[in-house]
Amino acid sequence: MGKTTGFLEYPRLQETMQPATKRIRHWKEFVLFLNEEQSRQQAARCMDCGVPFCNNGCPVNNIIPDWNDLVYNGKWRQALSVLHSTNNFPEVTGRICPAPCEAACTLNINNDAVGIKSIEHAIIDRGWEEGWIAPQTPQRRTGKHIAVVGSGPAGLACAQQLARAGHAVTVFEKSDRIGGLMRYGIPDFKLEKHLIDRRIAQMEAEGVSFRPSTYVGSPDAPAAQGLTVRTPASLREEYDAVIMAGGSETPRDLPIPGRELDGVMFAMDFLRQQNKAVAGDRQLDQVLASNKHVIVIGGGDTGSDCVGTSIRQGAASVTQIELLPQPPEHENKALTWPYWPAKLRTSTSHQEGCERDWAILSQSFEGDENGHVRKLIAVRTEWTPDPITGQQRMREIPDSRMELPADLVLLAMGFVAPVASVLDAFGVDSDNRGNARANTEDYHTNVEGVFAAGDIRRGQSLIVWAIREGRQCARSVDAWLMGSSQLPR
Repeated sequence: MGKTTGFLEYPRLQETMQPATKRIRHWKEFVLFLNEEQSRQQAARCMDCGVPFCNNGCPVNNIIPDWNDLVYNGKWRQALSVLHSTNNFPEVTGRICPAPCEAACTLNINNDAVGIKSIEHAIIDRGWEEGWIAPQTPQRRTGKHIAVVGSGPAGLACAQQLARAGHAVTVFEKSDRIGGLMRYGIPDFKLEKHLIDRRIAQMEAEGVSFRPSTYVGSPDAPAAQGLTVRTPASLREEYDAVIMAGGSETPRDLPIPGRELDGVMFAMDFLRQQNKAVAGDRQLDQVLASNKHVIVIGGGDTGSDCVGTSIRQGAASVTQIELLPQPPEHENKALTWPYWPAKLRTSTSHQEGCERDWAILSQSFEGDENGHVRKLIAVRTEWTPDPITGQQRMREIPDSRMELPADLVLLAMGFVAPVASVLDAFGVDSDNRGNARANTEDYHTNVEGVFAAGDIRRGQSLIVWAIREGRQCARSVDAWLMGSSQLPR
Protein backbone atom coordinates (compact mmCIF):
# COMPACT_ATOMS: atom_id res chain seq x y z
CA MET A 1 0.00 0.00 0.00
CA GLY A 2 1.03 3.59 -0.51
CA LYS A 3 1.13 4.39 3.22
CA THR A 4 1.43 1.35 5.43
CA THR A 5 1.06 3.40 8.63
CA GLY A 6 -1.95 5.40 7.43
CA PHE A 7 -4.42 3.55 9.66
CA LEU A 8 -2.36 4.66 12.68
CA GLU A 9 -2.12 8.28 11.58
CA TYR A 10 -5.59 9.17 10.25
CA PRO A 11 -8.98 8.75 11.94
CA ARG A 12 -12.00 7.66 9.96
CA LEU A 13 -13.77 10.63 8.38
CA GLN A 14 -17.49 10.60 7.67
CA GLU A 15 -18.93 12.29 4.60
CA THR A 16 -20.40 15.73 5.14
CA MET A 17 -24.17 16.10 5.05
CA GLN A 18 -26.72 18.86 5.42
CA PRO A 19 -28.24 19.31 8.89
CA ALA A 20 -31.56 17.56 9.36
CA THR A 21 -33.41 20.87 9.76
CA LYS A 22 -32.43 21.82 6.20
CA ARG A 23 -32.54 18.54 4.32
CA ILE A 24 -36.10 17.67 5.35
CA ARG A 25 -37.27 20.68 3.31
CA HIS A 26 -36.32 19.19 -0.05
CA TRP A 27 -36.07 15.89 -1.94
CA LYS A 28 -32.50 16.11 -3.19
CA GLU A 29 -29.45 14.22 -1.96
CA PHE A 30 -27.79 15.79 1.07
CA VAL A 31 -24.59 13.72 1.43
CA LEU A 32 -21.46 15.20 -0.17
CA PHE A 33 -18.56 13.09 -1.37
CA LEU A 34 -15.09 13.59 0.10
CA ASN A 35 -12.72 16.05 -1.55
CA GLU A 36 -9.40 14.88 -3.01
CA GLU A 37 -7.29 15.37 0.12
CA GLN A 38 -9.89 13.75 2.36
CA SER A 39 -10.20 10.80 -0.02
CA ARG A 40 -6.44 10.29 -0.13
CA GLN A 41 -6.22 10.27 3.66
CA GLN A 42 -9.09 7.81 3.99
CA ALA A 43 -7.57 5.56 1.31
CA ALA A 44 -4.27 5.71 3.20
CA ARG A 45 -6.01 3.96 6.13
CA CYS A 46 -6.21 0.74 4.08
CA MET A 47 -3.68 -1.25 6.09
CA ASP A 48 -2.07 -3.71 3.63
CA CYS A 49 -3.58 -6.48 5.74
CA GLY A 50 -2.39 -9.34 3.53
CA VAL A 51 -5.78 -11.08 3.39
CA PRO A 52 -8.34 -8.44 2.32
CA PHE A 53 -11.57 -9.80 3.74
CA CYS A 54 -13.34 -6.75 2.31
CA ASN A 55 -13.16 -8.36 -1.15
CA ASN A 56 -15.22 -11.33 -0.01
CA GLY A 57 -17.46 -9.20 2.18
CA CYS A 58 -18.48 -7.34 -0.98
CA PRO A 59 -20.99 -9.39 -3.03
CA VAL A 60 -19.50 -8.14 -6.34
CA ASN A 61 -15.98 -8.78 -5.02
CA ASN A 62 -14.80 -5.22 -5.55
CA ILE A 63 -11.00 -5.02 -5.66
CA ILE A 64 -10.96 -2.58 -2.80
CA PRO A 65 -7.28 -2.46 -1.70
CA ASP A 66 -6.21 -1.75 -5.29
CA TRP A 67 -8.45 1.27 -5.74
CA ASN A 68 -7.55 2.55 -2.27
CA ASP A 69 -3.88 2.45 -3.22
CA LEU A 70 -4.56 4.21 -6.53
CA VAL A 71 -6.58 6.96 -4.83
CA TYR A 72 -3.86 7.48 -2.24
CA ASN A 73 -1.33 7.90 -5.05
CA GLY A 74 -3.60 10.29 -6.98
CA LYS A 75 -4.28 7.85 -9.83
CA TRP A 76 -8.00 8.49 -9.97
CA ARG A 77 -8.66 7.35 -13.51
CA GLN A 78 -6.99 4.01 -12.88
CA ALA A 79 -8.99 3.70 -9.66
CA LEU A 80 -12.17 4.25 -11.68
CA SER A 81 -11.16 1.49 -14.09
CA VAL A 82 -10.60 -0.95 -11.22
CA LEU A 83 -13.93 0.04 -9.67
CA HIS A 84 -15.80 -0.52 -12.94
CA SER A 85 -14.12 -3.88 -13.49
CA THR A 86 -16.46 -5.49 -10.95
CA ASN A 87 -19.39 -3.08 -10.60
CA ASN A 88 -21.59 -1.60 -13.32
CA PHE A 89 -23.27 1.00 -11.12
CA PRO A 90 -20.93 2.22 -8.35
CA GLU A 91 -22.80 5.55 -8.19
CA VAL A 92 -25.71 3.52 -6.80
CA THR A 93 -23.81 1.25 -4.42
CA GLY A 94 -21.64 4.16 -3.29
CA ARG A 95 -24.82 5.83 -2.06
CA ILE A 96 -27.21 3.17 -0.81
CA CYS A 97 -25.26 -0.05 -0.22
CA PRO A 98 -25.05 -0.84 3.53
CA ALA A 99 -21.34 -1.64 2.95
CA PRO A 100 -20.83 -5.24 4.10
CA CYS A 101 -17.26 -4.70 2.88
CA GLU A 102 -16.67 -2.34 5.79
CA ALA A 103 -17.99 -4.89 8.28
CA ALA A 104 -15.43 -7.33 6.85
CA CYS A 105 -12.54 -4.82 6.90
CA THR A 106 -9.60 -6.15 8.93
CA LEU A 107 -9.26 -2.77 10.62
CA ASN A 108 -12.83 -3.18 11.87
CA ILE A 109 -11.69 -5.86 14.34
CA ASN A 110 -10.54 -3.29 16.88
CA ASN A 111 -10.90 0.11 15.19
CA ASP A 112 -13.08 2.08 12.81
CA ALA A 113 -13.19 0.35 9.43
CA VAL A 114 -11.78 1.97 6.32
CA GLY A 115 -14.41 4.27 4.78
CA ILE A 116 -14.70 2.11 1.66
CA LYS A 117 -18.14 3.34 0.66
CA SER A 118 -17.16 7.02 0.84
CA ILE A 119 -14.06 6.37 -1.30
CA GLU A 120 -16.16 4.52 -3.87
CA HIS A 121 -18.58 7.46 -3.87
CA ALA A 122 -15.73 9.90 -4.47
CA ILE A 123 -14.19 7.85 -7.29
CA ILE A 124 -17.36 7.44 -9.34
CA ASP A 125 -18.57 11.03 -8.90
CA ARG A 126 -15.17 12.34 -9.96
CA GLY A 127 -15.23 10.00 -12.96
CA TRP A 128 -18.48 11.54 -14.16
CA GLU A 129 -17.30 15.08 -13.46
CA GLU A 130 -14.08 14.57 -15.41
CA GLY A 131 -15.85 12.98 -18.37
CA TRP A 132 -13.92 9.74 -18.02
CA ILE A 133 -17.03 7.55 -18.31
CA ALA A 134 -18.02 6.84 -21.90
CA PRO A 135 -19.95 4.13 -23.76
CA GLN A 136 -18.03 0.90 -24.33
CA THR A 137 -19.22 -0.30 -27.71
CA PRO A 138 -18.25 -3.81 -28.84
CA GLN A 139 -15.78 -4.31 -31.67
CA ARG A 140 -18.04 -6.88 -33.29
CA ARG A 141 -21.68 -7.92 -33.24
CA THR A 142 -22.63 -11.53 -32.69
CA GLY A 143 -26.03 -11.44 -34.38
CA LYS A 144 -27.65 -12.86 -31.24
CA HIS A 145 -30.73 -11.17 -29.76
CA ILE A 146 -31.46 -11.28 -26.04
CA ALA A 147 -34.50 -10.15 -24.04
CA VAL A 148 -34.14 -8.99 -20.45
CA VAL A 149 -37.38 -8.80 -18.45
CA GLY A 150 -37.04 -6.26 -15.67
CA SER A 151 -34.94 -3.11 -15.50
CA GLY A 152 -33.74 -3.19 -11.92
CA PRO A 153 -30.06 -3.52 -11.02
CA ALA A 154 -29.89 -7.22 -11.99
CA GLY A 155 -31.52 -6.65 -15.38
CA LEU A 156 -29.49 -3.56 -16.21
CA ALA A 157 -26.17 -5.08 -15.16
CA CYS A 158 -26.92 -8.19 -17.19
CA ALA A 159 -28.00 -6.14 -20.21
CA GLN A 160 -24.92 -3.93 -20.16
CA GLN A 161 -22.53 -6.86 -19.93
CA LEU A 162 -24.22 -8.70 -22.79
CA ALA A 163 -24.30 -5.59 -24.98
CA ARG A 164 -20.57 -5.12 -24.44
CA ALA A 165 -20.09 -8.73 -25.54
CA GLY A 166 -21.68 -7.81 -28.88
CA HIS A 167 -25.23 -9.07 -28.44
CA ALA A 168 -28.36 -7.09 -29.32
CA VAL A 169 -30.17 -6.63 -26.00
CA THR A 170 -33.72 -5.39 -25.38
CA VAL A 171 -34.89 -4.59 -21.83
CA PHE A 172 -38.62 -4.84 -21.07
CA GLU A 173 -40.07 -2.96 -18.08
CA LYS A 174 -43.70 -2.73 -16.98
CA SER A 175 -43.25 0.68 -15.30
CA ASP A 176 -43.29 3.87 -17.34
CA ARG A 177 -39.62 4.56 -16.57
CA ILE A 178 -36.53 2.37 -16.52
CA GLY A 179 -34.78 1.54 -13.26
CA GLY A 180 -36.97 -0.84 -11.28
CA LEU A 181 -36.43 -0.56 -7.53
CA MET A 182 -33.76 2.10 -8.06
CA ARG A 183 -36.32 4.31 -9.82
CA TYR A 184 -39.44 3.89 -7.73
CA GLY A 185 -38.39 2.15 -4.53
CA ILE A 186 -35.60 4.41 -3.30
CA PRO A 187 -36.40 8.04 -2.40
CA ASP A 188 -34.68 10.80 -4.34
CA PHE A 189 -33.04 12.12 -1.19
CA LYS A 190 -30.99 8.91 -1.17
CA LEU A 191 -30.59 8.45 -4.94
CA GLU A 192 -31.39 11.21 -7.42
CA LYS A 193 -32.80 9.76 -10.60
CA HIS A 194 -30.57 11.67 -13.03
CA LEU A 195 -27.88 9.18 -11.96
CA ILE A 196 -29.97 6.38 -13.48
CA ASP A 197 -30.80 8.42 -16.58
CA ARG A 198 -27.18 8.97 -17.53
CA ARG A 199 -26.41 5.26 -17.16
CA ILE A 200 -29.38 4.48 -19.40
CA ALA A 201 -28.03 6.95 -21.97
CA GLN A 202 -24.66 5.18 -21.80
CA MET A 203 -26.31 1.80 -22.30
CA GLU A 204 -28.36 3.05 -25.24
CA ALA A 205 -25.13 4.25 -26.86
CA GLU A 206 -23.73 0.76 -26.28
CA GLY A 207 -26.67 -0.75 -28.18
CA VAL A 208 -29.21 -1.63 -25.49
CA SER A 209 -32.86 -0.98 -26.40
CA PHE A 210 -35.45 -0.19 -23.73
CA ARG A 211 -39.17 -0.95 -23.80
CA PRO A 212 -40.90 0.67 -20.80
CA SER A 213 -44.64 0.34 -20.15
CA THR A 214 -44.45 -3.24 -21.44
CA TYR A 215 -45.80 -6.15 -19.45
CA VAL A 216 -44.37 -9.61 -20.06
CA GLY A 217 -46.77 -12.34 -19.08
CA SER A 218 -50.40 -13.28 -19.58
CA PRO A 219 -52.55 -10.59 -21.29
CA ASP A 220 -55.27 -11.39 -18.75
CA ALA A 221 -53.13 -10.50 -15.72
CA PRO A 222 -54.41 -7.46 -13.76
CA ALA A 223 -50.95 -5.85 -13.94
CA ALA A 224 -51.14 -5.90 -17.75
CA GLN A 225 -54.05 -3.46 -17.93
CA GLY A 226 -53.22 -0.39 -20.02
CA LEU A 227 -49.77 -1.64 -20.99
CA THR A 228 -48.21 -3.10 -24.09
CA VAL A 229 -48.19 -6.86 -23.54
CA ARG A 230 -45.60 -9.36 -24.72
CA THR A 231 -46.20 -13.01 -24.03
CA PRO A 232 -43.34 -15.28 -22.98
CA ALA A 233 -43.98 -17.39 -26.08
CA SER A 234 -43.45 -14.40 -28.36
CA LEU A 235 -40.19 -13.48 -26.62
CA ARG A 236 -38.86 -17.03 -26.87
CA GLU A 237 -39.70 -17.09 -30.57
CA GLU A 238 -38.12 -13.70 -31.33
CA TYR A 239 -35.03 -13.84 -29.08
CA ASP A 240 -32.19 -16.33 -28.75
CA ALA A 241 -32.29 -16.10 -24.93
CA VAL A 242 -34.56 -14.57 -22.31
CA ILE A 243 -33.43 -13.41 -18.87
CA MET A 244 -36.00 -13.02 -16.11
CA ALA A 245 -34.69 -10.25 -13.86
CA GLY A 246 -37.78 -8.95 -12.13
CA GLY A 247 -37.90 -8.29 -8.43
CA SER A 248 -39.39 -9.98 -5.40
CA GLU A 249 -42.57 -7.96 -5.63
CA THR A 250 -45.08 -9.68 -3.37
CA PRO A 251 -45.05 -7.71 -0.09
CA ARG A 252 -45.50 -9.39 3.25
CA ASP A 253 -48.99 -8.52 4.48
CA LEU A 254 -50.39 -8.08 8.00
CA PRO A 255 -53.74 -9.93 8.09
CA ILE A 256 -55.16 -8.59 11.35
CA PRO A 257 -58.60 -7.04 12.05
CA GLY A 258 -58.92 -3.63 10.42
CA ARG A 259 -56.40 -4.30 7.64
CA GLU A 260 -59.04 -3.20 5.09
CA LEU A 261 -59.30 0.33 6.54
CA ASP A 262 -58.30 3.31 4.41
CA GLY A 263 -54.87 4.57 5.37
CA VAL A 264 -53.33 1.11 5.81
CA MET A 265 -51.11 0.50 2.81
CA PHE A 266 -47.95 -1.17 1.60
CA ALA A 267 -44.79 0.88 1.93
CA MET A 268 -43.73 0.49 -1.69
CA ASP A 269 -47.02 1.96 -2.93
CA PHE A 270 -46.43 4.99 -0.71
CA LEU A 271 -42.82 5.44 -1.85
CA ARG A 272 -43.67 4.95 -5.51
CA GLN A 273 -46.26 7.71 -5.41
CA GLN A 274 -43.80 10.20 -3.96
CA ASN A 275 -41.05 9.28 -6.42
CA LYS A 276 -43.45 9.82 -9.31
CA ALA A 277 -44.44 13.19 -7.84
CA VAL A 278 -40.79 14.25 -7.58
CA ALA A 279 -40.35 13.18 -11.22
CA GLY A 280 -43.10 15.64 -12.18
CA ASP A 281 -46.03 13.25 -12.60
CA ARG A 282 -49.44 14.45 -11.45
CA GLN A 283 -50.63 12.31 -8.58
CA LEU A 284 -54.30 13.17 -8.09
CA ASP A 285 -54.85 10.34 -5.60
CA GLN A 286 -51.49 10.49 -3.84
CA VAL A 287 -51.55 9.45 -0.19
CA LEU A 288 -49.65 12.03 1.87
CA ALA A 289 -48.44 11.94 5.45
CA SER A 290 -49.05 15.66 5.95
CA ASN A 291 -50.34 16.43 9.47
CA LYS A 292 -50.91 12.74 10.15
CA HIS A 293 -49.71 10.39 12.85
CA VAL A 294 -47.75 7.83 10.87
CA ILE A 295 -46.94 4.30 11.99
CA VAL A 296 -44.29 2.40 10.04
CA ILE A 297 -44.36 -1.34 10.71
CA GLY A 298 -41.02 -2.90 9.86
CA GLY A 299 -37.50 -1.94 10.90
CA GLY A 300 -35.54 -2.35 7.66
CA ASP A 301 -34.35 0.00 4.95
CA THR A 302 -37.78 0.33 3.35
CA GLY A 303 -39.23 1.34 6.70
CA SER A 304 -36.46 3.91 7.11
CA ASP A 305 -37.27 5.32 3.66
CA CYS A 306 -40.91 5.66 4.72
CA VAL A 307 -39.76 7.58 7.80
CA GLY A 308 -37.74 10.09 5.78
CA THR A 309 -40.50 10.49 3.21
CA SER A 310 -43.20 11.02 5.85
CA ILE A 311 -41.10 13.64 7.63
CA ARG A 312 -40.57 15.55 4.37
CA GLN A 313 -44.30 15.45 3.71
CA GLY A 314 -44.94 17.13 7.06
CA ALA A 315 -46.19 14.30 9.26
CA ALA A 316 -47.45 15.24 12.72
CA SER A 317 -45.47 12.31 14.15
CA VAL A 318 -43.66 9.24 12.86
CA THR A 319 -43.29 6.03 14.85
CA GLN A 320 -41.46 2.97 13.55
CA ILE A 321 -42.10 -0.36 15.26
CA GLU A 322 -40.49 -3.77 14.86
CA LEU A 323 -41.62 -7.23 15.96
CA LEU A 324 -38.13 -8.38 16.93
CA PRO A 325 -36.30 -7.17 20.05
CA GLN A 326 -33.93 -4.21 19.90
CA PRO A 327 -30.50 -5.35 18.70
CA PRO A 328 -27.36 -4.41 20.65
CA GLU A 329 -25.71 -1.08 19.92
CA HIS A 330 -22.35 -2.78 19.44
CA GLU A 331 -21.68 -6.25 18.15
CA ASN A 332 -19.28 -8.75 19.68
CA LYS A 333 -16.65 -8.52 16.95
CA ALA A 334 -14.81 -11.59 18.22
CA LEU A 335 -17.92 -13.59 17.33
CA THR A 336 -19.20 -11.80 14.23
CA TRP A 337 -16.24 -10.44 12.26
CA PRO A 338 -15.87 -10.61 9.24
CA TYR A 339 -19.57 -11.30 8.78
CA TRP A 340 -22.42 -8.79 8.70
CA PRO A 341 -23.37 -8.23 12.33
CA ALA A 342 -26.81 -7.84 13.85
CA LYS A 343 -26.65 -4.53 15.68
CA LEU A 344 -28.65 -1.35 16.09
CA ARG A 345 -28.45 0.79 12.97
CA THR A 346 -29.62 4.38 12.93
CA SER A 347 -30.21 5.84 9.48
CA THR A 348 -30.16 9.50 8.46
CA SER A 349 -33.98 9.34 8.29
CA HIS A 350 -34.15 8.23 11.92
CA GLN A 351 -31.97 11.20 12.85
CA GLU A 352 -34.50 13.55 11.27
CA GLY A 353 -37.16 12.90 13.90
CA CYS A 354 -38.69 9.50 14.58
CA GLU A 355 -39.78 7.42 17.54
CA ARG A 356 -38.60 3.80 17.39
CA ASP A 357 -39.83 0.84 19.40
CA TRP A 358 -39.09 -2.87 19.36
CA ALA A 359 -40.71 -6.17 20.35
CA ILE A 360 -44.14 -4.84 19.42
CA LEU A 361 -46.86 -7.20 18.14
CA SER A 362 -49.63 -5.52 16.15
CA GLN A 363 -53.05 -6.98 16.96
CA SER A 364 -55.64 -4.83 15.18
CA PHE A 365 -56.43 -1.50 13.56
CA GLU A 366 -59.38 0.64 14.59
CA GLY A 367 -61.02 3.24 12.38
CA ASP A 368 -63.59 6.02 12.42
CA GLU A 369 -67.12 6.08 11.06
CA ASN A 370 -65.78 6.83 7.59
CA GLY A 371 -63.68 3.68 7.48
CA HIS A 372 -60.31 5.40 7.93
CA VAL A 373 -57.70 4.06 10.31
CA ARG A 374 -57.24 5.98 13.59
CA LYS A 375 -55.54 3.57 16.01
CA LEU A 376 -53.14 0.66 16.14
CA ILE A 377 -53.74 -1.79 18.96
CA ALA A 378 -50.59 -3.67 19.96
CA VAL A 379 -48.89 -5.52 22.82
CA ARG A 380 -45.31 -5.85 23.95
CA THR A 381 -43.53 -9.15 23.56
CA GLU A 382 -40.64 -11.00 25.10
CA TRP A 383 -38.25 -13.24 23.20
CA THR A 384 -36.54 -16.15 24.93
CA PRO A 385 -34.53 -19.12 23.59
CA ASP A 386 -36.19 -22.51 23.49
CA PRO A 387 -34.45 -24.70 26.10
CA ILE A 388 -34.13 -27.60 23.67
CA THR A 389 -33.58 -26.10 20.20
CA GLY A 390 -32.23 -22.70 21.23
CA GLN A 391 -34.60 -21.08 18.73
CA GLN A 392 -36.02 -17.75 19.85
CA ARG A 393 -39.65 -17.95 20.97
CA MET A 394 -42.03 -15.02 21.35
CA ARG A 395 -44.62 -14.54 24.07
CA GLU A 396 -46.94 -11.65 24.83
CA ILE A 397 -46.24 -9.70 27.99
CA PRO A 398 -49.40 -9.61 30.13
CA ASP A 399 -51.11 -6.25 30.64
CA SER A 400 -48.95 -4.58 27.98
CA ARG A 401 -51.76 -3.57 25.61
CA MET A 402 -51.23 -0.17 24.02
CA GLU A 403 -53.05 2.13 21.63
CA LEU A 404 -51.03 4.21 19.17
CA PRO A 405 -52.62 7.05 17.19
CA ALA A 406 -52.45 6.15 13.51
CA ASP A 407 -53.82 8.16 10.60
CA LEU A 408 -51.51 6.41 8.16
CA VAL A 409 -49.98 2.94 8.56
CA LEU A 410 -47.21 1.83 6.22
CA LEU A 411 -46.45 -1.90 6.02
CA ALA A 412 -42.72 -2.27 5.42
CA MET A 413 -42.14 -5.87 6.45
CA GLY A 414 -40.27 -7.03 3.38
CA PHE A 415 -41.17 -9.12 0.35
CA VAL A 416 -41.87 -12.83 0.20
CA ALA A 417 -41.66 -13.82 -3.49
CA PRO A 418 -41.85 -12.68 -7.11
CA VAL A 419 -45.25 -12.43 -8.78
CA ALA A 420 -46.26 -16.06 -9.26
CA SER A 421 -48.23 -15.40 -12.44
CA VAL A 422 -45.07 -14.31 -14.25
CA LEU A 423 -43.26 -17.55 -13.41
CA ASP A 424 -46.33 -19.52 -14.41
CA ALA A 425 -46.57 -17.71 -17.74
CA PHE A 426 -43.01 -18.73 -18.56
CA GLY A 427 -43.50 -22.25 -17.21
CA VAL A 428 -40.57 -21.74 -14.86
CA ASP A 429 -40.36 -23.94 -11.78
CA SER A 430 -40.26 -22.26 -8.38
CA ASP A 431 -38.45 -23.29 -5.22
CA ASN A 432 -40.02 -23.75 -1.79
CA ARG A 433 -40.00 -19.97 -1.24
CA GLY A 434 -41.75 -19.19 -4.52
CA ASN A 435 -38.65 -17.89 -6.29
CA ALA A 436 -37.57 -18.93 -9.78
CA ARG A 437 -35.58 -22.15 -9.54
CA ALA A 438 -32.09 -21.68 -11.01
CA ASN A 439 -28.61 -22.25 -9.60
CA THR A 440 -25.70 -19.81 -9.44
CA GLU A 441 -23.54 -21.86 -11.80
CA ASP A 442 -25.44 -21.08 -15.00
CA TYR A 443 -28.68 -19.31 -13.86
CA HIS A 444 -30.60 -21.49 -16.33
CA THR A 445 -34.18 -22.33 -15.41
CA ASN A 446 -35.97 -25.55 -16.34
CA VAL A 447 -37.12 -23.83 -19.57
CA GLU A 448 -34.54 -24.02 -22.35
CA GLY A 449 -33.10 -20.60 -23.15
CA VAL A 450 -34.75 -18.89 -20.16
CA PHE A 451 -32.49 -17.66 -17.36
CA ALA A 452 -33.26 -15.99 -13.99
CA ALA A 453 -31.14 -13.60 -11.91
CA GLY A 454 -31.57 -11.16 -9.07
CA ASP A 455 -34.38 -11.05 -6.53
CA ILE A 456 -36.69 -13.13 -8.74
CA ARG A 457 -34.24 -16.02 -8.20
CA ARG A 458 -32.53 -15.16 -4.92
CA GLY A 459 -35.37 -13.54 -3.03
CA GLN A 460 -35.40 -10.09 -1.47
CA SER A 461 -31.82 -8.90 -1.11
CA LEU A 462 -29.40 -6.00 -1.58
CA ILE A 463 -28.86 -4.10 -4.80
CA VAL A 464 -25.23 -5.16 -4.77
CA TRP A 465 -26.31 -8.82 -4.81
CA ALA A 466 -28.59 -8.07 -7.77
CA ILE A 467 -25.66 -6.54 -9.68
CA ARG A 468 -23.54 -9.60 -8.93
CA GLU A 469 -26.21 -11.99 -10.16
CA GLY A 470 -26.85 -9.91 -13.28
CA ARG A 471 -23.16 -9.97 -14.19
CA GLN A 472 -22.76 -13.68 -13.54
CA CYS A 473 -25.93 -14.47 -15.45
CA ALA A 474 -24.64 -12.43 -18.41
CA ARG A 475 -21.52 -14.57 -18.57
CA SER A 476 -23.59 -17.76 -18.45
CA VAL A 477 -25.89 -16.57 -21.23
CA ASP A 478 -22.94 -15.47 -23.36
CA ALA A 479 -21.26 -18.86 -22.91
CA TRP A 480 -24.53 -20.71 -23.65
CA LEU A 481 -24.97 -18.78 -26.89
CA MET A 482 -21.38 -18.67 -28.07
CA GLY A 483 -19.76 -21.75 -26.52
CA SER A 484 -17.41 -19.68 -24.32
CA SER A 485 -17.32 -16.23 -22.78
CA GLN A 486 -14.75 -13.53 -22.10
CA LEU A 487 -17.07 -11.71 -19.69
CA PRO A 488 -15.87 -11.65 -16.07
CA ARG A 489 -17.68 -13.71 -13.51
